[in-house]
Amino acid sequence: MLSKSISKNALILGAFAIASTAVVTLTYIATKPAIEHNKQQKLMTTLGQVISESDYDNTLYLDCAQIKEDYLNHASVTKVYRAKNGDKPVAVVLQSTAPDGYSGNIEILSAIYIDGTIAGVRVIEHKETPGLGDKVEIRRSDWITSFDGKRPTSIKDTSWAVKKDGGQFDAFTGATITPRAVINAVKRASLYTQNQHQALFNQDNLCGVNND
Repeated sequence: MLSKSISKNALILGAFAIASTAVVTLTYIATKPAIEHNKQQKLMTTLGQVISESDYDNTLYLDCAQIKEDYLNHASVTKVYRAKNGDKPVAVVLQSTAPDGYSGNIEILSAIYIDGTIAGVRVIEHKETPGLGDKVEIRRSDWITSFDGKRPTSIKDTSWAVKKDGGQFDAFTGATITPRAVINAVKRASLYTQNQHQALFNQDNLCGVNND
């Protein structure tokens, strides 16, 4: 009797596990299109913040290449969106990681013209201290816009530092580590673009055919 009871309970638990898995799977399938749509909408909104639509005439989120560069501190392959005017390369929008934030990684989206000049930058994810390091967010302060129109000349460009270190960028009171990390990451993204833009634009399009 005991063995039959155990077998019955095992069957019940097994059926419950299968049913639970099925529910989770069906929920994921049902919500996946909405999740992907929201991601695309967020991407389009952010792209529009870092580079003006008047600078290019292709559909930016449908024209991309991919990179995996230790220089940019990428943990995995990431997409690089390519802005063009006709067939002429104009700029790239790429994600890079500042691994040395006060509270961990800071994920940054930078739009950079092919000569390395910054079109715009946004921090898209971070764990910095509220009221201090979170001033890298555009909704907290306009500090992130201080990169616009600037261009580092080399990795040793000392002007790309906070003013406390002899550079041109403001720091935050009580939170110097965060802006240092962001400045360094944006500098590297600019220098990468200056050196690699031709290779990026020569890659096949991985994001679909743009018929605009």
